[in-house]
Amino acid sequence: MTTTRKQYSPKFKAKVAVEAIRGERTLSQLASQYHVHPVRIGQWHKTALEQLAELFVDGRSRKRSDYDAEKDALFEQIGRLKVELDWLKKKVGLLD
Repeated sequence: MTTTRKQYSPKFKAKVAVEAIRGERTLSQLASQYHVHPVRIGQWHKTALEQLAELFVDGRSRKRSDYDAEKDALFEQIGRLKVELDWLKKKVGLLD
């Protein structure tokens, strides 16, 4: 008999983590209310606190880094194509 792990939606995890962050109830009380192990709630609480700062990162700087990565990839492709073109010109020149 196979058992499957219970999978929780991100929305549910966020809801439980916010409850844990508020601190109005203990982890044991939250665990019995939401039918989740207290250790799991503690992990979600810790993860939420660690990743909270990333929510307020300026989106413009993130887009800039994506642009720079794409630009670097395009320059790399241009370099490869230029080398290939020079090689083909050299080969065609030998045939004439």
